[in-house]
Amino acid sequence: MATSTSFSSRDIGIDLGTANTLVYVRGRGVVLNEPSVVAVDARTGRVLAVGHEAKDAVGRTPGSITALRPLKDGVISDYDAAEGMLRHFIRKARPGRRGRNPRVIVCVPSGVTGVERRAVLQTAARAGAKSVHLVEEPMAAAIGAGLPVHEARGSMVVDIGGGSTEIAVISLGGVVTARSVRVAGDSLDAAIATHVEKEHSIAVGERTAEHIKMALGNATTIPVRGRDRTTGLPAFAELSTDAVVEAIEAPVRTIIDAVASTFDECPPELYSDIMERGIVLTGGGALLHGLDQRLVEETGMPVIVADDPLDCVALGTGRCLEELDRLERPFSTPANAAAI
Repeated sequence: MATSTSFSSRDIGIDLGTANTLVYVRGRGVVLNEPSVVAVDARTGRVLAVGHEAKDAVGRTPGSITALRPLKDGVISDYDAAEGMLRHFIRKARPGRRGRNPRVIVCVPSGVTGVERRAVLQTAARAGAKSVHLVEEPMAAAIGAGLPVHEARGSMVVDIGGGSTEIAVISLGGVVTARSVRVAGDSLDAAIATHVEKEHSIAVGERTAEHIKMALGNATTIPVRGRDRTTGLPAFAELSTDAVVEAIEAPVRTIIDAVASTFDECPPELYSDIMERGIVLTGGGALLHGLDQRLVEETGMPVIVADDPLDCVALGTGRCLEELDRLERPFSTPANAAAI
């Protein structure tokens, strides 16, 4: 392991997700995996809690405290809250190391705009990073899944996170074609909540909707508890798995269409490579029951769920940390920011 005075002991990779943030410390691996949630004092704007503690407060806070997500659809929507969250996670990942600021790599969706990229760079810098680099999520996911991204053969990854789905065909260390759609796990949860309210007149929160989604495939019916929209009293219903599958059809269809359209821009030689090696699914959405088989039926391609889909982006970011010394040589200023 690197010594305490080396750069490597301070390098950090951050999978900054809409639903969860994972932090990889060079030489130690993934050291933190917490919800991307911040509890803020509405009167002062002060960050009161971050991560698990803040998520537990969702829907249970007094009027003076707001629990919110600083990211929406994979990009920062609340800069102050995002800065507070990143600062907290960086400090938590490096206990006892207050003197030196770390070099940081942050993952971003492939479809982010220049303005959104600058927002991530500036927010991470204000949160205490010595220098900030960006890596696109599908590349990090492919590296973390163990795909041979540097070979002259095509690899395809579909990373389904909380706020966006990232699809890319990769060869010779670069992205040949990519597509980013801001439909992913959160869209599935919202579709389930809308269905429960429409069909059963029961209001449920995002945590309950997520639980319903994760319960698919484990039983023929799923119990649901929420608030009756008419009386305001606690209410109970049972959902059939078929009803849940029907409820999430629209966002699932969007993801499948995005995968299919990516093939339209794929060179024939790489298309045959993917036919041979298969599409690799990463991210939390890869665990959605039946999604892999649905993609097989719709695309005619083999589909493989990565061994550790939830950690693939963070692990790939960690491997990019090994290249930081080479990447930073051309830059002379300590506060530089660049994209990988």
